[in-house]
Amino acid sequence: LGGLAALRRGEAHLAGVHLLDPSTGDYNISYVRRYLQGVPIRLVNLVTRQQGLLVRPGNPAEIRGLADLVRPGIRFINRQQGAGTRILLDHLLRREGIDSDTIHGYGREEYSHLAVAAAVLNGAADVGMGICAAARALGLDFVPLAEERYDLCLRTDLVPAEMESALARALESGEFRGRVEEYGGYGLELSGQLMWESE
Repeated sequence: LGGLAALRRGEAHLAGVHLLDPSTGDYNISYVRRYLQGVPIRLVNLVTRQQGLLVRPGNPAEIRGLADLVRPGIRFINRQQGAGTRILLDHLLRREGIDSDTIHGYGREEYSHLAVAAAVLNGAADVGMGICAAARALGLDFVPLAEERYDLCLRTDLVPAEMESALARALESGEFRGRVEEYGGYGLELSGQLMWESE
């Protein structure tokens, strides 16, 4: 949401967004319509990515899914309010009928996937919500929960045509695709595709 606010204020040319609309199951479009009404916008897919639970190597707490977060003694670490990962987690908890008040550590927040992964790695938490790439970067195990669409939201009145063309070429390049595949947990099947454009 911070990226959309920066776009609205004209402080950014583009922002990465992965905001789930729980009422539709779709990503990003309803938020862009709501927060950037009247602003010329184009949504282009960057990647899809796996979100899930980050656990220590070997999964010593035997975390298999969200239901395990309410077990006695399990310490969770969350993402901050407004983060797409937090929105997704809250949606999944509602879908499974899990009250967030029953999760020890639900109110404990970090501001990046790597910060969540580091808290799990150093034993400050048993489990956190984040992306597969963060788990792989720090040698953690990963319990997949969902795949999400991560789009780039461009302000077309601020992004010159040649910059947008350069972005399109970069997204199609073998170098970009090779680097993304090295991280793990990302999909490129939609990369570079126009997902939505304001009228």
